[in-house]
Amino acid sequence: MSNFLSPTEQLKLLKRGVVDIYSEDDLIKKLQENRPLRIKLGMDPTAPDLHLGHTVVLNKLRHFQDLGHEVLFLIGDYTARIGDPTGKNTTRPPLSEADVKHNAQTYASQVFKILDKDKTKIMFNSDWFGQMSAGDMIALASQLTVSRMLERDDFSKRYNSQTPIAIHEFLYPLVQGYDSIAMDSDVEIGGTDQTFNVLMGRTLQSRYGKQPQVCLTMPLLEGLDGVNKMSKSLGNYIGIAEPAGVMYQKILSMPDTLIARYFELLSFKPMNEVNDLLDEMAQGRNPQELKRILALELIERFHDKDSADNAHKSAGNRLADGELPIDLPEVTLSLNGADKLFITQILNQASLAKNSAQAKDMLSRGAVKVDGEVVVAGFALEQGQTVVIQAGKKAYARVSVVN
Repeated sequence: MSNFLSPTEQLKLLKRGVVDIYSEDDLIKKLQENRPLRIKLGMDPTAPDLHLGHTVVLNKLRHFQDLGHEVLFLIGDYTARIGDPTGKNTTRPPLSEADVKHNAQTYASQVFKILDKDKTKIMFNSDWFGQMSAGDMIALASQLTVSRMLERDDFSKRYNSQTPIAIHEFLYPLVQGYDSIAMDSDVEIGGTDQTFNVLMGRTLQSRYGKQPQVCLTMPLLEGLDGVNKMSKSLGNYIGIAEPAGVMYQKILSMPDTLIARYFELLSFKPMNEVNDLLDEMAQGRNPQELKRILALELIERFHDKDSADNAHKSAGNRLADGELPIDLPEVTLSLNGADKLFITQILNQASLAKNSAQAKDMLSRGAVKVDGEVVVAGFALEQGQTVVIQAGKKAYARVSVVN
């Protein structure tokens, strides 16, 4: 085929946001073959809904598709029954078959909001592991030593702290690695927390006489708190199936420090455009304008253009749940030497309440929300925090606290 960009041109896009490539020379050699490469990503259906953190690796798959390559999206319906021990300090409970089937049904429809359906092959690893005998599994287990497995950081920590490690957990990296053999993958993509697992595929392919895959690792996206990995359990996530208004509000509430990272990993805008926007912000452009640009792009991708155009608008004199007014007031409040500002003070100083009595009344009625969550008297903000506050049905403000 002759319609591929040169390896150098392809690498320019493929390296965007990537942490490590094992190895870049091998990737260049595969690109020089001038054929559609088979790009693997595996996801265990451990939860029915995806969030923006999951889309970092999906976006990289789309980059490969845009360059003419084929995506193999693996739903780990078999490995989900083992339970991925990555990052866990205790044994993860395996999912039931019913849970796996339910969650798997939602994955395909969600990933096609990013991936090109015509260039994507959905696969299930139960198709080959369901046919394996006990002897086949023993032969697979013989490919790695216990000492090699204990080099993995989370296993090592659990072993040294005398936290139990179940034997079946050792099987997980081997099973994920064998997927690469069954799928004949040329490239596997995973988060940095999956480095051990994706390299296992490269190792096993060599031992089974196949050309070893290239491994690309992507960073773990920080959540809205700006510190921890995006996670539904931590409440710092933006779900791709959430209402447009909720997505809009959450994206605009993220810390300014995440703007560059979110654009690089989540936006499909060329990096020269992204860098121009970041330069404008450095020269004084309001960071909220950049957040709105990103919010509209993501809402259009996961909903539609009409939803993006109207995510910030009110319906009559009332706002739909999670939506914000067009002109959201920006308020900066000073601590004036205090350690924190309590919500009654904030409501008064931000002109969201006429007086303390009205502020207390709204709080007692559950009519005050901070970043979409109802708060009560005693809630406070500290230096450096920026939140969206709703008081009643119509009063909104983005409040920043400074020293």
